[in-house]
Amino acid sequence: MSLKKFFTGGQSMMDMTAGSPYRLIVLFSLPLLVGNVFQQLYNMVDSIVVGNWIGEKALAAVGTGFPIIFMMSSLFMGIGMGATVMISQFYGAKDFERLRNTISTIYKAMLIGAIPLTLIGVFTSEPLLRLMQVPDDGTLEMAKIYMIVVFAGMIGNLGFNINAGILQGFGDSRTSLLFLLIACIINIALDLLFTIVLGLGVMGVALATVIGQISSWLFGIWFINRRYRDLVHISLRGMRFDQTLFWQAIRLGIPSGIQQALFSIGIMFMQSLVNSYGSAFMAGFNGANKIDTFAFMPIQSFATAITTYTGQNVGAGNQHRVREGVRAGLILSVATCLAVGALLYPLSGLMMRMFSQSQPVIDAGVSYLHSVLPFYMLLAAFFIYSSVLRGAGEMIVPMIASFVSLWLARIPAAYLIAEIWGRDYIFFSYAAGWLPGVLAAGIYYYTGRWKKKSLARRAETSPDVSP
Repeated sequence: MSLKKFFTGGQSMMDMTAGSPYRLIVLFSLPLLVGNVFQQLYNMVDSIVVGNWIGEKALAAVGTGFPIIFMMSSLFMGIGMGATVMISQFYGAKDFERLRNTISTIYKAMLIGAIPLTLIGVFTSEPLLRLMQVPDDGTLEMAKIYMIVVFAGMIGNLGFNINAGILQGFGDSRTSLLFLLIACIINIALDLLFTIVLGLGVMGVALATVIGQISSWLFGIWFINRRYRDLVHISLRGMRFDQTLFWQAIRLGIPSGIQQALFSIGIMFMQSLVNSYGSAFMAGFNGANKIDTFAFMPIQSFATAITTYTGQNVGAGNQHRVREGVRAGLILSVATCLAVGALLYPLSGLMMRMFSQSQPVIDAGVSYLHSVLPFYMLLAAFFIYSSVLRGAGEMIVPMIASFVSLWLARIPAAYLIAEIWGRDYIFFSYAAGWLPGVLAAGIYYYTGRWKKKSLARRAETSPDVSP
């Protein structure tokens, strides 16, 4: 199949209310996986360019700002998650009027909310970095520059994720791949230009990221309006705002937003512990995080597929199919974890050399990877159970499970392990946190209470669309 036909030919939307769950989950996940690879690829290129052409302090600086950026945007991303669940359930119920109004409402809220988010991020970057104990040896200044530029262009990141959420609600995971491909190509090209040719340092890396995301977001609006013009039209003019739907998205999204915010703050505590061991250990941790994110992408893709699969089937009244989907998701995820762990564990040291030739940096990264890879199956199960609950409209339980996992288990375990056994063992705290998270989300799932959370009613007729 040609690239043009892949993106423009045939039907991109996927009805997940009929057919083999294994087939549907895999077909939906594959474009997400390829897209995540592209997304992580340009993040990894950022780190490779920074680590090899600017230095280990710059590598530490670029990585250390991520939890702050994620924390600041988590509320909006949570509301976007709520909107995605609503879109998938309305699509499954063939309620296209509320589907359109949800998209218009969430877009208008995003455009307005991006302004205070940007201002807060720009003015609080340095105080938050100091709170995280970022070393003031040049690392702090570079981290501050990187974060200010990224926050200034935050609307591109928010808009891109809203577009992706809309498409995922439709059952279209293919088109988001095109958006990511555009962002990836622009980002890598500008990385090399701004950093190596023009010598802009971490500012060049941040500018490349922002320009790539904004370009991809704007292209996404044009593409959605062209491809799905009979279903939705995104426009700044005449954009409706439905308060009922907005508060419904808030109700669904706030728990997810709080979960992500608490997660980000928790990661800041974890990053602060890592930062206390110096720039080399920070750089190793941040480099290994890029590899870790790459390794877990298949599971993340399966989990996203499960959310849409659950949302459509709950919306269509096919709740009996949800258990089949969860079983398929778990089997696919566990098998993938075993394969990924067996491949990456012996290659950890070699892969860390992509980011730095410094042995302390490599050793820190290997310590991280060898601590988390053997326990990936726990995190996979945690993701699958949490995703099916979100798809059904149950947002509170995943938030509680995440809180227990991070705040009551992982962070206390990390500081305790550091005190008793030293820094090289602190990353075993990840598995110590994943286990109670799996138990909390899994036990609730098997109670079946999520079946009462449906937002949509199956429409008898489709008003004006044949998607």
